[in-house]
Amino acid sequence: QVTLWLKKIYGNQPIPQYEVNARTVDILYELVECNEARDRDVSLLIEDMKQKAAEYEAEANYLQGLLAESLDLSLSSLSSEGTSYLDVLVNSAMTLETKDTSLASFFCAINDMTSELYATESENREMELELTNIRKKLTAALMLEKQLEGDLKKTEERLEVEKAKADSQSQNLKFLKDKSEDLKIRIKAAEEQLAATGLNQSLTHESLVSLSE
Repeated sequence: QVTLWLKKIYGNQPIPQYEVNARTVDILYELVECNEARDRDVSLLIEDMKQKAAEYEAEANYLQGLLAESLDLSLSSLSSEGTSYLDVLVNSAMTLETKDTSLASFFCAINDMTSELYATESENREMELELTNIRKKLTAALMLEKQLEGDLKKTEERLEVEKAKADSQSQNLKFLKDKSEDLKIRIKAAEEQLAATGLNQSLTHESLVSLSE
């Protein structure tokens, strides 16, 4: 079956040499099945198109005979203006997808399209209103975000200032504590030195103040 298909494909040309094994035969067999399935689909499509063409031709002949019988008209007897009007009528019917070219069909189709147009315009207005609301909310959110960013920046700057002040106060406090400890040590050393020299306690500053009071 694969060999027959290859001969059919290449016709009078020689078939290219290929390695014959189970894998290559399986691959070629899958190609044969796909090609035959495609050919069947194309044949069905062609038959369907031929059938539709025959139906359209029969309907055209019927309408042409109807025009000739009832109105004594034929496409060849129409003027260029009449042919143009007929083309417009046919194109309009095809665009509106009417079953025929009667006024009732045209009015129904136009009413349906008008209703669809109004419905679409109403949906568009609703979508535009919703889009406007979304834009307003987005603008408000962006403004709020910008304001929050500004407040955050100010807060961070204020925190930096307060931190610098706290560091300065901490350093001053440490300096005062160290200075106080140093003074206590110096006072104690001076008192010990005065005591060692035999200073009378009644001559100290505190004793003199108490005596003065």
